[in-house]
Amino acid sequence: MLLGGCVRKPAPKEPSKEYIMRGEVKALDPKERLATVAHEKIEGWMEAMTMEYPIKDQNEFAKLKVGDKIEAKIVVSDLDYWIAEVKEAPATPPAAPGNGPGK
Repeated sequence: MLLGGCVRKPAPKEPSKEYIMRGEVKALDPKERLATVAHEKIEGWMEAMTMEYPIKDQNEFAKLKVGDKIEAKIVVSDLDYWIAEVKEAPATPPAAPGNGPGK
């Protein structure tokens, strides 16, 4: 009788987190819908590296070509992660004149 009240409820699922990734598409696997991306440090989540990322949305995957410089959202939910909201990475502005070494 006493054990009936000891049923554990599953822990509430943490809300997904989102991070911004900037990098270059190195390879695409259409069958598995994976993109290999060499990316900069993803603040708050991961150091710079090259790795495969799943892309759940077919339309997002279709936007990519090898060599593309992209900016995208990384969605992280528990142990799952994926790329979303892919767009062309903004161009890096040139250094301002007079700000070089010795100036």
